[in-house]
Amino acid sequence: MRKLITLAALVTLVTLAALWWTGGFAALAQWAAGQQRGFQNSIAGGLRATRGGDMAAFWTVLLASFAYGVVHAAGPGHGKIVIGGYGLARQVPMLRLSLIALAASLGQAVTAVALVYAGIMLLGLGREALVGVTESIMAPVSYAAIALIGLWLIWRGLRHARRTSTAGPDAVCGHCGHAHGPSIEAVQQAGNLRDALLLIGGIAMRPCTGALFVLVITWHMGIGGVGVLGAFAMALGTGLVTIATGLAATGLRAGLLGGFSGSPRLAQAAALAELTAGMTVVVLASGLLLRAL
Repeated sequence: MRKLITLAALVTLVTLAALWWTGGFAALAQWAAGQQRGFQNSIAGGLRATRGGDMAAFWTVLLASFAYGVVHAAGPGHGKIVIGGYGLARQVPMLRLSLIALAASLGQAVTAVALVYAGIMLLGLGREALVGVTESIMAPVSYAAIALIGLWLIWRGLRHARRTSTAGPDAVCGHCGHAHGPSIEAVQQAGNLRDALLLIGGIAMRPCTGALFVLVITWHMGIGGVGVLGAFAMALGTGLVTIATGLAATGLRAGLLGGFSGSPRLAQAAALAELTAGMTVVVLASGLLLRAL
């Protein structure tokens, strides 16, 4: 089983490298953009029918919103970078990482609802102004926060690497009987509540522009409740992709570290994985930040 996981990890790495080298990610983003336009048209048509009392159209809106969230998540952002990086850096139970990813995606819907209703009710802003606030202010702040999370992972990776190199993987003092260096279990300890809040906050502060579109339209149509449900349906769609990314990252980590199981070098390998993941998060988030500025 361990060899199978390791093989799957290597295949994943080669596939990702091939996609990056051949421009596959850009092609994927183009495809996602085209699909989003189609789903936006379906949502707009369904909202008009829903306003007229067509309940079948209401369910069509929710389904199209969910599908929009799935294809929209194929583009940049939406937490895939930080959730995937964290799953690669830390030994986090899959269920916990999935719940963090879901909470972050739902948090984006909460942010979208708060931004739209505060912007319209308090400031009288329109859709273009709200999208402008999202893209010019909230998106750069979110990318900067994600880059800081990457730096935090780098710092922890360096700290763990330094401790394991100086104290050994399971160093116990012969005089006091206490371990002065981290054990393998301590190095791989799953993230706590603080970690989860950092991840959720860094992702949730940037709302989905598709959710803004639905919320503004439904506000003016007098069916705001439908818009709120649509925004959360989109969040579930993006959450599905983010969860899949996190699970893939944890599987990749298990495969890469599988060969060190039972070895005194496992702690050093885990620290290297955390350092590598942090550097990846910083590079990708910095690229998104520069594009957003």
